[in-house]
Amino acid sequence: MTGGPLEGVKVVDLTTVVVGPICTRTLGDQGAEIIKVEAPGGDILRYLAAGSRSPAMSGKFINFNRNKRSILLDIKQPEGLAALKRLIAAADVFVSNVRPAALARAGLDHASLSALNPRLIHCGIVAFGTEGRYAGRPAYDPVIQSLSGVAGTFERAIGEPRFVPMVMTDHITGLVAAQSIGFALFRREKTGVGEAIEVPMFETMASFVTSEHMGAATFDPPEGPSGDARLLSPDYRPLPTSDGYITIRPNDNRQAFAFFDVIGRPELKTDPRFATPITRTQNAAAYFTLQVEALVQKTTAEWLEIFAKADVPAARYNSIDDLLEDPHLGDVGFWNFDDHPTEGRIRRTRTPVTFHGGMREEVLPAPRLGAHTSEILAEAGYAPAEIDAMLQSGAAA
Repeated sequence: MTGGPLEGVKVVDLTTVVVGPICTRTLGDQGAEIIKVEAPGGDILRYLAAGSRSPAMSGKFINFNRNKRSILLDIKQPEGLAALKRLIAAADVFVSNVRPAALARAGLDHASLSALNPRLIHCGIVAFGTEGRYAGRPAYDPVIQSLSGVAGTFERAIGEPRFVPMVMTDHITGLVAAQSIGFALFRREKTGVGEAIEVPMFETMASFVTSEHMGAATFDPPEGPSGDARLLSPDYRPLPTSDGYITIRPNDNRQAFAFFDVIGRPELKTDPRFATPITRTQNAAAYFTLQVEALVQKTTAEWLEIFAKADVPAARYNSIDDLLEDPHLGDVGFWNFDDHPTEGRIRRTRTPVTFHGGMREEVLPAPRLGAHTSEILAEAGYAPAEIDAMLQSGAAA
């Protein structure tokens, strides 16, 4: 018994890198049983990221693969593929980020698997939807950032396209996939029937970018240019103080007028450029310039105290290393320090979302490659002699 809202849900996870593993980690964090199926060599993320104490156990892999058990199957061998199908036949959810054509060749498409398990939720995370001209193409996060307009927002803001320096499209798409699986499980409770879900990275991110930045181009014909000028300003960033950086966001009139007071410019409350949220948006560049000129006059600590008293939204700037020591995260117990059975002492984030009806109680450490192969095969009904034969043939390892 694991606890958590997804206790009792069994997930077969045929995903690699980030987009799939963040989906299945999210399900596992909420109590689902995750069987991570790895090919010989394992998930490339085991090796792709710098920082490890032993081979095939990078820090990044550890972060994305807690609350999972690993089985190594060579599904190019008939016995390995048969074992995978047996696992899926007893599962609630099958998640993959394998291209649909490859799944179909192996008989792992929804039509084939639903014949084995009519209640199965089949979730395919793909680069592009199966209907369009990009269908079937491979992609990683930077390809999607480039194509979906994420990099284009930087070009509008700073004059050149850039990537967000984290695999943001993988994170977002993986979380949308986990959300969609939850929706499908809820519908299955009412109908008793499983279904296929397709979660395309490109369309998901195109929806994010255009929801934010279609703006006046929402109308046909457009009422003005696309883009939110506030967000596309080159000064939409942490702004310099006399000794560091700070971020402030005085949006409504109460906050903006309090900001004008504390910087000693109360007359700006009646300045037609800044008197209302609409005019401040229309004059976003000038509003940012005001902030830049004011904030450099005091230290970060001084401004934080001033803005706290004035109830103006403000926060210090955290570097990545600062984040590890952020006092609020310490207050809420965000960091856990565990003793991994093979990797020693590790730092782990807790699940940020909480369910007061009960959370997962036992946290499983990220598994070594194939650590649970024999255990999972035995649970699937394989006899010891059959397991030994599969290990000898290399169909499992």
